Amino acid sequence: MFKVIFYESDDGKRPAEKFLSTLEVKMRAKMVGILEILQENGNQLRETYSAYLHDGIFEIRGKIGSNITRILYFFFNDGKIILTNGFIKKTNKIPKNELALAKKYRKDYLLREEKQNENS
Repeated sequence: MFKVIFYESDDGKRPAEKFLSTLEVKMRAKMVGILEILQENGNQLRETYSAYLHDGIFEIRGKIGSNITRILYFFFNDGKIILTNGFIKKTNKIPKNELALAKKYRKDYLLREEKQNENS
């Protein structure tokens, strides 16, 4: 079994969790359902629910009508899935700033994990 975790910054912010809380009720329910599927299937989850984007970053995909929602994530040791950030998709391409943000959060997470392991 995999474990879905929200990335948390040094100051306690959880961008993906905050984004999820801003979604309209039906979309939030859909995304939570997909997160449960992700937790069950992990790296075996494929399109239409999930897709690999770039440099270790993946997305889960939710769509209701013309509303398209994405939450970005990456995999970490021991079956951890770290949710970084989310956005409403308005074009065919993933916004570069959202992908850059996910990479930044992943880098921060990995550095802090490394430090924590050194201090253990």
